[in-house]
Amino acid sequence: MMRLREVLRGAALVSAAAFGLVGVRPSFSQQPQGFPTVAAPSVPVQPAGVERTIPPQLLPVPAAPASGASASSAVAVPAIDPDILVRGQRFEQQRRWGEALSLYEDAYRSNPAATVLNERIDLARIHYDLGRRYADASFRRSLTQLDESRALDLYAEVLNKVYTHYVADPDWKHLVDHGTLDLEVALGEPAFLANMFGAAGQPQPQDINEFRRELHQTTDNRPIRSADDARDAVAAAANLAQDKLHLSPTCTVLEYTGGAAGGLDEYSTFLTPDQLNDLYSQIEGNFVGLGVELKSAENALLIVNVIRNSPAERAGLKSADRIVAVAGKSTRQLSTDQAAELLQGPEGTSVELAVVSGNGPERSLTLRREHVDVPSVDDIRMLDAERGIGYFKLTCFQKTTSRDLDNALWQLHRQGMRSLVMDLRGNPGGLLTAAVDAADKFIDQGNIVSTRGRSPQEDYNYTAHSLSVWHLPLVVLIDGDSASASEIFAGAIRDHSRGVLVGTRSYGKGSVQGIFPLAIGGAGIRLTTAKFYSPNGHPFAHVGVQPDIVVHQAAKPIDGQVAPRAPGDPDAILTAGLEAARRQLAQQ
Repeated sequence: MMRLREVLRGAALVSAAAFGLVGVRPSFSQQPQGFPTVAAPSVPVQPAGVERTIPPQLLPVPAAPASGASASSAVAVPAIDPDILVRGQRFEQQRRWGEALSLYEDAYRSNPAATVLNERIDLARIHYDLGRRYADASFRRSLTQLDESRALDLYAEVLNKVYTHYVADPDWKHLVDHGTLDLEVALGEPAFLANMFGAAGQPQPQDINEFRRELHQTTDNRPIRSADDARDAVAAAANLAQDKLHLSPTCTVLEYTGGAAGGLDEYSTFLTPDQLNDLYSQIEGNFVGLGVELKSAENALLIVNVIRNSPAERAGLKSADRIVAVAGKSTRQLSTDQAAELLQGPEGTSVELAVVSGNGPERSLTLRREHVDVPSVDDIRMLDAERGIGYFKLTCFQKTTSRDLDNALWQLHRQGMRSLVMDLRGNPGGLLTAAVDAADKFIDQGNIVSTRGRSPQEDYNYTAHSLSVWHLPLVVLIDGDSASASEIFAGAIRDHSRGVLVGTRSYGKGSVQGIFPLAIGGAGIRLTTAKFYSPNGHPFAHVGVQPDIVVHQAAKPIDGQVAPRAPGDPDAILTAGLEAARRQLAQQ
C-alpha cells in the first residue's frame, strides 16, 4: 500500500491533505467513539474518467461576468476571475472532479461571498465523493451485504449521530434534499449505472427523467421535521426508485446516507469501512505499503514525497517522479482510487510499477509492501551551527507527535541549539490533542485553544500545564497549506507572543471533527462537532493566522501540477525565518 496525501482541497481526511492512507489498516473496532481531530481540508481524488449524462439544471457553469457589466443590479456580486470558471468547466467536462474541487475551493477562500463558487464546490464534491465510493471495494461489498432494512437502519444511525454531536441544529429537510441531489447526480454517471444495472439493463434517459419528476413531486413538498420524517422520506424514495428504475433500494438509501453527511458542511462526510480504517492509520502514523505520498496528475500519479526508510526510498523513487502504470495497467485508464486499490495489499506482497523521472525513459520497478512508520517530525538539522539555530519540519499532528517532538528537540539540544525554526508549511492538521501537547512544550501557562459546540460537552478550554517548557527563541514557518491543528499551534504561539510567525497566511480552517464508527456495515462518519478559537478568542475559519513577517511567494502552478524546487533554488520563507532567528539571538 501507499500513503496518498490529500494535497488538494475538499474533504478532508485527517485533507492539504489529502488523499489519506490507503491499504491494510488496523481494526477500527477498538478505536474510541468520536475522538476529536482537526482534520485537514478535504482532499479530492480524481474519479474515474468516463462520460456522463447530467441533468441540465445541475451542470452548467455560469458565464463569467463581462468586464463592462452594469453595477446597477439589486445585489452586488463579487467579481470572480473569469479564468477560474473557464478552467473549472474544463475540469468538469474532463471529469477531473478532484482538480475542479481544488480550484473552486482555492478561489472561494479569497472570495467567500461568491455564491456561484459555493454551488460549484458542492456539485464537484458530490461527483468526487461518488467516484471514491464506487471505486472503494468495501463500499461495493456493502451494496451486496446490506438489505433495505439494514440500509435504512444505517441511515437512521447517521442521523442520530448528527442529532447528538453536530455543531449546529440539523435541518432535516435540507439533508433529505441533498440526498436527492446525490441520487440525481449518480443517475447521470455511467460508472454508477454500470455498477447498478450492468451494460444491458440500464434505464433509458426518459425513464430517469420521469423518475426524477416523480421523486421531486414526492419529496419537495413533504414536511420533514425530524429524523424519523427523514427516514420515512428516504424509504419512500427507495421504493419509488425500485418501482420505476428497478434500482436496488439499498443503493438508493446509501446515496441518501452519503448526501446527508455531505450536506452538513465541507468537512463532514460518510466514511466507507476502508476510508475509516485509512483515517485511523493516518492518526496512528503507520501503515503497510510502499511509503510514497501521491497526488493525481494528468495521466499519472505524481509522487509528492517519499517517506524515509520506506521501500520506495530504497528503490530510488524521488519527489516529482511519475507513476505511469501499476501492475501492468496504465494510469491513463485508471482513476486515482482505482490505482490506489492496485497499489495496496498485504504485507510481504509485491507490486510492479512503471515510473518516469523528468524527461527520462520509463523504467520498471518491483516494490515489496512493508510496514511503514510515518514520522511527524522530519528533516532535523542545524540551520546555523555557529549561532546554534536548529530546524525541523512538523509534517502532521498524530499520536506519535509529542514523542517525535521530544526526540527532535533533545537531538538538536545535544548539537548546541540556542534557537529553533519550526516549519509547519504544508502541515494539514491532525489530532487536536497533539496540537495542544506540541504548544504546551513552549508555553508556560494560560489557554492554548478553546472549543465551542452545540453540545456543552464540546465546550472546553485547553490550557498549558507542562512542567518542562523549552524557553529558547522560536520562529514558526506557515503558509496557505498550514491548516487546522497547525493553526491551533501557530495561533497559540502568536497570542502568547512566544515566537515569530514567518510566511503567508494560513489556510483558515476553524472547526473540530469527531470520528464516529457506525454499528452497521463497518462504516463511519466524520462530523464537525465544534469550532475552535485562539487564546485571545480569535476565530480561524476563513481567516487563518496572519504571520508577523509576510513573505511573498511565486504563484502556484496551475491545473494541479507540482513544480518542485530545484537543488540550490532559494527558499524565501526559510531564508526569512533564519534571518528572524538570527535577529532574536542578537537581541538577547
